Amino acid sequence: MDDKKIRSGQTPDLRMRAEEIARGKAAPSPENLEGMSHAETRQVLHELRVHQIELEMQNEELRRAQAELDAERAQYFDLYDLAPVGYCTLSEQGLILKANLTAASMLGLARSDLVRQPLSNFIHPTDQDAYYRHWKLLFETRASQVNEMRMLKKDGEPFWVRMSTTVVQDANGQPACRSVKIDITDRKHAEESLLRTLGQLRRAIETTIQVLVMAVEVKDPYTAGHQRRVANLAWAMAREMDLPPDKIEGIRMAGVIHDIGKITVPTEILSKPTRLSDIEFSLIKEHVQTGHDILKDVESPWPLAKIVLQHHERMDGSGYPGNLKGEEILIEARVLAVADVVEAMASYRPYRPALGIDAALGEIEKNRGILYDPAAVDACLILFRERGYTLLNTYV
Repeated sequence: MDDKKIRSGQTPDLRMRAEEIARGKAAPSPENLEGMSHAETRQVLHELRVHQIELEMQNEELRRAQAELDAERAQYFDLYDLAPVGYCTLSEQGLILKANLTAASMLGLARSDLVRQPLSNFIHPTDQDAYYRHWKLLFETRASQVNEMRMLKKDGEPFWVRMSTTVVQDANGQPACRSVKIDITDRKHAEESLLRTLGQLRRAIETTIQVLVMAVEVKDPYTAGHQRRVANLAWAMAREMDLPPDKIEGIRMAGVIHDIGKITVPTEILSKPTRLSDIEFSLIKEHVQTGHDILKDVESPWPLAKIVLQHHERMDGSGYPGNLKGEEILIEARVLAVADVVEAMASYRPYRPALGIDAALGEIEKNRGILYDPAAVDACLILFRERGYTLLNTYV
């Protein structure tokens, strides 16, 4: 018989007979062997050799498959157990079914001590509500949930994690969860340190500003009172406009010192009871640039110098000192401009009596979108006409 056909597996009858002989089902007895011809004996031996070769080839394939499996297990160990994040598989009830070594290490426990434990046992008491909301939303929406919360190590030491949890199905088709935990303790500590530093900086800035305000009060008590009232109104407007907190605070701080540049204007001009001449008014107008120059080197989380510089700009470009238009003007300066006009018109001036709040509101309403920012005007009108705001309100 052709050896090539035997090797290629095209002789199923011979192979079946060889396998039967190998399994002992058709093993020749001595009597049978004695009765075999020389050719038949050679054929049986040949079939046995073929089967032996095939078994050896199968064994080699099994060895290769085992080596690949071992390599995949090693890779799985590297990717899963030694990953830089903690992995857990949870039941629908929140019990830990599986956990990698990193998750166990995060908690200071052996992996075996985590299995069948509720994950909630390791959540900081203060963050239990956040964890249960995380879990509730997970199953209500079936959407991945991501939250930052504190967990507790075995020794009670808290640490921060970013927890991301997804609903999956287990081998039986039942709901389960995969939860990934990243230790963000260092980041949280850095944020806390930054917030402390920012708080210290803000307190230092407020102290500096108070000194500047006192300097203005010494020269012109009216200007100081005006600045505080404008700051209060601008702050309330910014809140009504739902501006970001940092911009609201920047508006308040800039409002308190928006006329700081008037410290260089002669007192006789500031308190002059008659109409100002063109030259005198040009000196008054310089106060925005002077205020900018005083504040430009003050370290601050807000653009105080620019806000002060721009608070007399107008939406149509008719303001000063840069004839800026629309969005070219900082939103903080646009808010401050409206508050400044309303307070100035409603209050007493050395050269005229107070015009009243109605006249002031009429002015900004008439020039809404022309001279003044529409959103800032709307917020101011709402405060006075719907919220009961008065210029006597005190915040600063």
